[in-house]
Amino acid sequence: MEVSNFTFSDPSTFILTGILGFESAHVWISIPFSVFYIIGILGNFTVLFIIVKEETLHKPMYLLVCMLALTDISMSTSVVPKTLCIFWFNLKSITLGGCLTQSFFLHMLSVMYSAILVIMAFDRYVAICNPLRYATIVSNARIAKLGLVGLIRAVLLMLPLPLLLSRLPFCASHTIPHTYCEHIAVAKISCGDITVNRMYGLLMSFIGTGFDLTLIVLSYSLIIRAIFSNSSKKAHQKALNTCTAHICVMLMSYTPFLFSTLTHRFGQGISSHIHIMLANLYFVLPPMLNPIIYGVKSKELCEKLGKYTWRR
Repeated sequence: MEVSNFTFSDPSTFILTGILGFESAHVWISIPFSVFYIIGILGNFTVLFIIVKEETLHKPMYLLVCMLALTDISMSTSVVPKTLCIFWFNLKSITLGGCLTQSFFLHMLSVMYSAILVIMAFDRYVAICNPLRYATIVSNARIAKLGLVGLIRAVLLMLPLPLLLSRLPFCASHTIPHTYCEHIAVAKISCGDITVNRMYGLLMSFIGTGFDLTLIVLSYSLIIRAIFSNSSKKAHQKALNTCTAHICVMLMSYTPFLFSTLTHRFGQGISSHIHIMLANLYFVLPPMLNPIIYGVKSKELCEKLGKYTWRR
């Protein structure tokens, strides 16, 4: 009743419920989320610091790792602080402007993240299938331009989302059964027709993620063909090692993202708390694990990290 009165007295404010049915466990649930978030922030800033500091790491592959780290930091920060405010302090209200801004940035950064994974797949394809021309095809300037194209694409694709939400009428309920302003979660509480929102969101999922996954699969098909056309087992092992980190990052990123996107639209039989938990893990697990994966799999990065660690 208290929430209802608050909603009607301030129609420009939404209420984020957190994880419905687990309100008493919010503090306990916040512990792993906050730990994952802190580790992710520290890990990604460490990677950025080392790559910027060491001139020997100013290479296309590490420029891509920097882009990934910056996107990881931005993605998790767009969601986790507000989620922790709900879990710790029961601060569930968010203004309409804040909700639309959060919705835009978390979706835009997800598309940008996917674009970086495509550029990484292109980088691995050239490194394995055309190694003699790698230095001329893949340069820092070209990677920066591809990253800029990916950013512009993400902004243009996701800019209509807050505009589509702002046109919807919210008559009675301003309560969003989630921890953040996911586009479809906000649209579902509207008393208006959300067909356009559903169709556009689904279309962007196919155009963005679907197109990117197609390019990645194509790249790895060519990589696998190049690997097996070489009879040397040592070459096989070396080629596979160069792709391991990228494959791990892709599996961690696309699996929860696709699950969250599809269940929001088609997963009526899945419990809401399971969906919300997995949707939140998408914003904390990859940012935490990505710097660990690249730190372990990249010999140069690992050596530089060791140098700074031992110096301290």
